[in-house]
This record gives sequence, structure tokens and C-alpha cells, in this order.
Amino acid sequence: MPTSTTPPPHPPSHSSRAHSFNAVAAQYAANRPSYPPALFDTIEELAGRPLAGARVVDVGAGTGIATALLHGRGADVVAVEPGDGMSAHFHRTRPGIPIVRGDGNALPLVDACADFITYAQAWHWTDPNRALLEAFRVLRPGGALALWWNRDAEGVPWLEAQAERIKRHYGDPLAVQPDTPDSGTDSSERAVPAPDYARRAVRWSRRVPLDTHLANLGSHSILLVNGTERSAAFLAEERRHLLQVFPDGLVEEVYDVELLLAMAP
Repeated sequence: MPTSTTPPPHPPSHSSRAHSFNAVAAQYAANRPSYPPALFDTIEELAGRPLAGARVVDVGAGTGIATALLHGRGADVVAVEPGDGMSAHFHRTRPGIPIVRGDGNALPLVDACADFITYAQAWHWTDPNRALLEAFRVLRPGGALALWWNRDAEGVPWLEAQAERIKRHYGDPLAVQPDTPDSGTDSSERAVPAPDYARRAVRWSRRVPLDTHLANLGSHSILLVNGTERSAAFLAEERRHLLQVFPDGLVEEVYDVELLLAMAP
């Protein structure tokens, strides 16, 4: 068995990580963090219009964590999701919200049909320049593209220590890093320049049982693609570390939601 300081010999591919969630959709839905109301308040503030009554396309919707919150804000929302397992779970648990199969690189939607396009924890799985062109094709003039990620909050000692242990064990970050497009690199006449993104961070936290926190970690792609034996060993070791910090077995997860929002021309 590899030691905690030995990275895997061949880093997993971007594609294998992107598709890894389909086998654990129920675990993902049950344990991943949600998003705070202040995030959606900030989106509305930056876009200059409410989500209520707006046509919203939630891309890379997964099991529908963000989609359901957008729907709860009164948006007329349709989900776009490429994965079999994630889509099946969405259909079972969100029967009142439409979902179509597809991804951000080639949206299965007509031109100028959306007021918002959102990506919750999903933009980093796209080709950002292709996805930007598609977003601006589908957005109405003046519509908003909103991208966001839950990040471990900076300045929290136990989170920094955990991140270092993950890096030592896997030789790779827990989450794929976001990538914003540099320019409209597509040579077609649809190419557009990269927009100016408004950036905000919203801090929030949740208090969860240790088992929920570990199941959340276990649903991340870098653990999923490195095999159950390797991940089980890491999570068992992580349990021991965390019980020293949280002896009551309740973990205070602290997040900074990183939001990028751009307006369509």
C-alpha cells in the first residue's frame, strides 16, 4: 500500500476526474455542502436583476444542489448535465425541474434564451473558451454568466493542515483549479473577447458530523479516481487527526464561496 507521502505514479486525467462522480451521485448529494443565501443576493446585486422570474440555465448541475436553490429563489431554471449517474439522481430527486443532457462546451439550447447561465463547482470541467462562446450565444443581451466554487476558507488552521495532508497523500489539489478564458480563441466569427469578471467572496460555515465531513471528502474526484483502498486508508487516518481537533465528533467546515460574474455584451 502506498504511504501517505507517496503520490500516485500517474496523475489521473482531467476526463477521468470529471466522470468519476457518476458512480457516487447519492453520496455526493447527501454530503456535499450547499450554498448560502448571501451568494444569490450577491449574484442579483452584480447582475442588476432578481433571479425570480428569470430564465436560468444551470450547467454541470450534477445532483441539483444549486439548481434547487435557484428554483427556490423563483427562477425558471433548466439544468444541463452530461453524466449518467448524476442525471439519474437528479431525475429521481428533482422531478419538478427540467434537465437536459449536455455540457458547457456545446449547450443543447437555442440562441438568446437565458437571462442567467450558472456554473456551481463545474466551470473547471469545461474548455473555458468554448464554454464562454456557448454561454454568450445562449445568453440574452445583458444576461449574466455566474461561476462559483466553495473553497476552504483561508486562515483556518485545521483546514490548512488537512489540505497539506491531502497534498502529501495524493500529490494533487483536492479540487481542479478554475480557469477563466483569456480571450475568444475560436477563429470563427462567433469569437468574443474575454469579459471583465466581477469577483466576490462570501464566507459561510456549516457544522456537520465527522462522518458527513469524511463522506464529503470521499466524494471529491481526486479520492474517487485513486481507488477505494487508497482512499479508505487516507480517510481512516484523517478521522484520527480530526478527532483531535473536534473531540465531540462535530466538524465546523468554513467556506469562502468564490464568485465570478460577467455580463454578456
